[in-house]
Amino acid sequence: MRCRKAIMGLVLALALTTLALCAVPTGAAGRADGRSGGRSAGVSTFHGWAFDTCYAPPVGTMRRWLKSDYQAVGVYFGGRGRACKRQPHLSLDWMRAVRGMGWRVLPLYVGSQSPCVIAKNKWGVRIGRHAWRQGTGEGRDAVRRAKALGMRRGSPLYLDMEVYGYRNEKCARTTLAFVRAWDREVRRQGYVPGFYSSADSGVRHIETARRAGVRDLPAVMWFARWHTRPHLYRERVLRRDARRPAWRIHQFAGNVKERHGGRSLVIDRNLVHAPVARIR
Repeated sequence: MRCRKAIMGLVLALALTTLALCAVPTGAAGRADGRSGGRSAGVSTFHGWAFDTCYAPPVGTMRRWLKSDYQAVGVYFGGRGRACKRQPHLSLDWMRAVRGMGWRVLPLYVGSQSPCVIAKNKWGVRIGRHAWRQGTGEGRDAVRRAKALGMRRGSPLYLDMEVYGYRNEKCARTTLAFVRAWDREVRRQGYVPGFYSSADSGVRHIETARRAGVRDLPAVMWFARWHTRPHLYRERVLRRDARRPAWRIHQFAGNVKERHGGRSLVIDRNLVHAPVARIR
């Protein structure tokens, strides 16, 4: 039974991963060829620097920020747990405009959070009693919202799960059921399920489940480990051979203020080698 596998996975010892240095990219984009890591045809990938910020910036700011080293932007496009629910600039026109400038988009969906989420401001959006049903419904909602913003099949949708006490077995089972159901629904509809969380919380939990053979897990891992040099393939909680190449994002700094082209934003910094949205 898959749930039993998940429980077993929680008690597995985590092996340390080493080596596999990653070269700092200048920015490159390509299309997945279907020959490596189970990659699907029609998935567009990007290798370079990205920033994410709570509110999608105005088109004018995005144009000014072309002067920066960033070539991709993370946008919070939906989910009941999203902090910046009102997105005055995010629309189909915005998506098309930034695509026309050459930006790649990383879509983040902040859905229901783990029952043992640490942040008090997320307690009101915790996963309920029917985790699988809820995950399926929110996966369906993520796809619907992605389509409304012009994101085509083959686009990644990154589920944002904030830090939680994954060592609590009951909570971990509930969280994993929700994530798996969300992933399955997103994948069923032709999109690529991704996962964002702290490296020492959600990422460690999901990686442990993967090693235990649990199915319906995220295809792409966006791990947050701040106050360290940017890297993709030296993260200690991810096995060296897991989700590579082109299936990882490292958020290496957060809540930093940067100014480019005369416009300032408070952002998180990311190094990316992963799928990006395909915008019609």
